[in-house]
Amino acid sequence: MTQIQPPQETSAPPENTPPGPRTSPESAGQVSPGPSMGRLVGLDLARALAVFGMYIVHIAPMPTGNNLGSWVYSLAEGRASALFATLAGFSLMLIAGRREPKTGLAGRQAKARIAIRAVILLALGTVLAMEYGDIIILAYYGVYFLLALLLVRLSARTLAIIAAGIALVMPQLAFVLKMWLSDSVQQSINAYDPLERLSTVGVLDLLLTGLYPTITWMAFVTAGMALARLDLTAATVRRRLAALGASLTVGAYGLATLLGGTSAVLSFEGRGGPPSGSGAGSMGSGAGAGSMGSGSMGSGSEGQLVSSASDLLGAMSHTGTTLDTIGCVGVAILVIVGATAAIDRLPLLRRLAKPVIAVGTMSLTAYVGHFLAQSAWPASGAGTTTSWVPVLTYILTAIVFATIWSRFFRRGPLEYLLNAATKPAKYIR
Repeated sequence: MTQIQPPQETSAPPENTPPGPRTSPESAGQVSPGPSMGRLVGLDLARALAVFGMYIVHIAPMPTGNNLGSWVYSLAEGRASALFATLAGFSLMLIAGRREPKTGLAGRQAKARIAIRAVILLALGTVLAMEYGDIIILAYYGVYFLLALLLVRLSARTLAIIAAGIALVMPQLAFVLKMWLSDSVQQSINAYDPLERLSTVGVLDLLLTGLYPTITWMAFVTAGMALARLDLTAATVRRRLAALGASLTVGAYGLATLLGGTSAVLSFEGRGGPPSGSGAGSMGSGAGAGSMGSGSMGSGSEGQLVSSASDLLGAMSHTGTTLDTIGCVGVAILVIVGATAAIDRLPLLRRLAKPVIAVGTMSLTAYVGHFLAQSAWPASGAGTTTSWVPVLTYILTAIVFATIWSRFFRRGPLEYLLNAATKPAKYIR
């Protein structure tokens, strides 16, 4: 489940979130013709919102009916992680060259930085998954980043077409593949997979059967890459993107509601409490524990909600259907455009939101930190509390920590380590 100002496109921007680089006024390079500071600060704000959305789904009480808490949970469920992935794609382009792709030596070094990040996130995600299960998105990010290397030089139009193609085709292909891969076949594949033995999140999970499968989630990353190619400071571009985001959101969720009712969109519809076997509970209980959007998922695997071809017409979070994907992309576009426009046009908001924006500049730290905190405070896991106090406490703690830390350091703790780890890329020739 957010950055700051652009100078010039010289060196790669520092990393700040699971998605990618940190962007601060002093921090690195974006694209030249000088997009306004508000745009990248807006990305930091959007990242902070994604982090808080992840906190809500991981820590807040499970939805139990048609009330405010259930609506807030349902809004964050699935869409916070999709926003994170979309911002990841945007962040990659800050490294690879935003409006114009880097070429030659600069291009090779940028790709090396992305590849190093991918390997580190894959390793870090695997280690965390050993304790928390496939709810951890970082290992998936590693795979997304490696595949994104093939796309970093494409235009906004081409990237948008690819994202649309993934959203329209891959959910159906994923359904067919999962029907074909019987349990015995999956077990045979997993028996030879070292990642599966280490963390129960193996290659098959990362690509197809996990909570954030690459086969469908690359739509979010590619959409974010396409957004990064656009001038978000231009009012006309923002208006068109806002209209597009609203159309995708209303169209996807509206069509799903017409076809299957509200239960095809809202996870709390018809649910009186945490579903049996949902795995909701302490974050440390393994795969699916307290999983995002666990819904009726038995083990935290998104594919379990799609048990028949008719389910492909729904848009419930983490089902990975076409309508779910399109709706989440629409929401992500609205949040990113709204955050960048608000920060750019409202100086007072920029000042007031500075503590929240600080969380976005170190969202990798904030994301990993809330898992580690839950290990020390296991009673705050999803499904283990009926109070919203724990999630509000986590959000406030993240804001206070990020505000204090950013007064003394330019990057968050994990962002600093990740940025340092990519330094060897400068030796690429």
